[in-house]
Amino acid sequence: MVVLVSGALLAAAILTLLALIAFHLLGNYVRTWYKLKRIPGLSPTLPILGNALLFKPSGEDFFLQLIEFTSQFRDKPLMKIWLGTLPFVVLFHAETAEVVLSSSKHLDKSYAYKFLHPWLGTGLLTSTGNKWRARRKLITPAFHFTILTEYLEVMIEQTDILLGKLEKQVGKGPFNCFNDITLCALDIIFETAMDKKIFAQSNSDSEYIQAVYKMSDLVHRRQKMPWFWPDLVYNMFGEGKEHEKALKILHSFTEKVIAERIHKIENNEDVKQSSSESDSNSRNKKYNTFLDVLLNATYEDGKNLSEGDINEEVNTFLFEGHDTTAAAINWALHLLGSHPDVLKKAQEELDDVFGSTDRPPTMEDLKKLQYLQCVIKESLRLFPSVPIFGRTLLEDCYIGGFKIPKGVNAMIIPYALHRDPRYFPDPEEFRPERFMPENSDKKNAYAYIPFSGGPRNCIGQKFALLEEKVLLSSILRRFQVEAKQSCDDLHLVGELILRPRDGIWIELHHRTN
Repeated sequence: MVVLVSGALLAAAILTLLALIAFHLLGNYVRTWYKLKRIPGLSPTLPILGNALLFKPSGEDFFLQLIEFTSQFRDKPLMKIWLGTLPFVVLFHAETAEVVLSSSKHLDKSYAYKFLHPWLGTGLLTSTGNKWRARRKLITPAFHFTILTEYLEVMIEQTDILLGKLEKQVGKGPFNCFNDITLCALDIIFETAMDKKIFAQSNSDSEYIQAVYKMSDLVHRRQKMPWFWPDLVYNMFGEGKEHEKALKILHSFTEKVIAERIHKIENNEDVKQSSSESDSNSRNKKYNTFLDVLLNATYEDGKNLSEGDINEEVNTFLFEGHDTTAAAINWALHLLGSHPDVLKKAQEELDDVFGSTDRPPTMEDLKKLQYLQCVIKESLRLFPSVPIFGRTLLEDCYIGGFKIPKGVNAMIIPYALHRDPRYFPDPEEFRPERFMPENSDKKNAYAYIPFSGGPRNCIGQKFALLEEKVLLSSILRRFQVEAKQSCDDLHLVGELILRPRDGIWIELHHRTN
């Protein structure tokens, strides 16, 4: 009898606790609802589900819908969206984005980034607070100018392989170059970040690449469907099995590479290799790769990075360091191939710097390519590699005249923000001249944020721009590029990365001048 009474009391206590938690959560939800009531938003907004049912499940449809909504609200300072019980303020003006991005307070990524944690852990992209600050400080030396100069040799070597593949397409009609560019970027990031050749360009069906695309799609789909946010529900009724399969491929791949690098360090194989290269008059200067910086912190600097710490930073860097750059190069090729006048001007600049030689570029050469840099920047304005990103507001603040309570998520949309006609007249037009020095000082610093902005901007932007210059300059010196898609043919898919649904189709010919 006593046991039954005790069990009943325990059950009652648990039910009471759950009821109190539910009441507390419901109370917070209702209070936030009323605090945000004045902000313009979508309709209808349903209790609990919010606006989730308005959005279609595919990445293509979701992104295009979101962009359409920002167009409808263009004359408003911001708009709100409820995804389930989670509120977002959507920012697509420089002035409102600046409030969040320039702040040293609002550095935490939004709730939606939680679904990247199984893949990337809490590395530099997803970490918060003191952990993020410590990692940022630790990793910054990997992007010092002198190291970028060393990376140039790797970029040139891998670009030469890409040029050989593109040569086979000359005069053979339209082809999709998206995967070729992506594989080249993957080879570059693995060798510069981990001192590991993976020969992705000779393996067009790379399991790692396919797993990256699959994981990106799964994460993005889950972010839009609040009913699949609980892990138990997702694993039982959602795409949990596919998620686990892709995750295993991604993690096992990087874990193997890290283990190999540790083995080389422990056996002083770098020293032996350097000595051998010196004897044969090859490159004998050894630079610290991204992975070396992490391992040195563990072995020499006493930072006590665990194996898990290293894995999450490496996975983050490999994802962010190849997919974003590859997309940017592809979009630039499409735009150049669609605008012969811009292509001609870029090639004239290349001829001025390189003449008729086929010598590899130096850092000094690349600095002189000012117009090509404008082409890259304008391409990133029209097609930012990361079309959407988010932050969690860590304190109450005013945005666009509205008081936004602590805990609300800010969704910043560079794709829409970059099309503000106040800063970019005729915003859909491709005009690299916008970024010439005499034109680029007249706008708000947050009107153009392809690499985010403020204290949490992209740590690898100099690396990315260097790689984009190397690949594009090399391609344009040799080939005439003709785009084979109109804007309507692109079918934008705005997931973690902005991609064309069916790739980038171009036609190549040898330059005749």
